[in-house]
Amino acid sequence: MKSIGVLALQGDFDLHLKMVRKAGGGPVEVRTVADLDQVDALIIPGGESTTVAKLLRRYGLDRAITRRYKTGSLALYGTCMGLILVSREIVGYPDIFRFGFLDIAVERNAYGPQVESFEEELPISLANGDGKSFSFRAVFIRAPQITEVGDGVKTLASHAGRPVLVSQGRCLGGSFHPELTDDCRVHEFFIEQFVGGSAKNK
Repeated sequence: MKSIGVLALQGDFDLHLKMVRKAGGGPVEVRTVADLDQVDALIIPGGESTTVAKLLRRYGLDRAITRRYKTGSLALYGTCMGLILVSREIVGYPDIFRFGFLDIAVERNAYGPQVESFEEELPISLANGDGKSFSFRAVFIRAPQITEVGDGVKTLASHAGRPVLVSQGRCLGGSFHPELTDDCRVHEFFIEQFVGGSAKNK
């Protein structure tokens, strides 16, 4: 069983921990560099990007995550705010720290305020190129929008012509909140194809 960390500095990390367990991974709360050293992958959940970026730097997690990812010993999945932090560019906010692991530009809260939250059934393509896909009920809450995608980025799901789930290398990023459903298949997908773990087969 692979150890899957969930960044627990702020945001809805508890629901991701439950989804990781349901998907067959070993969930670990990550707050320190020592916690990070214990995991094979890290999920960065929703939250407030400015606050979390500051906390990452305060605890040295910005450098530790970058080092682990660039040496190939850590897979990453950023959801909502997490997508913002793993992107190359945050439109209109050049001073917010971001990792730049995904060659994309994102716009914060571009899908509207919380009162305009919505759900949409999306086909998600598997990353291994075998042509398979599954349908997933995606929940969008104050979601960032991907406005630009680099050549090395794979689009795995789209909504209204815009990518909402993308990957590059061992990094997966999505605009929506898979942890707000009872469906753990996106987490299984991450474990199986980005972490190389033993998630339960559907």
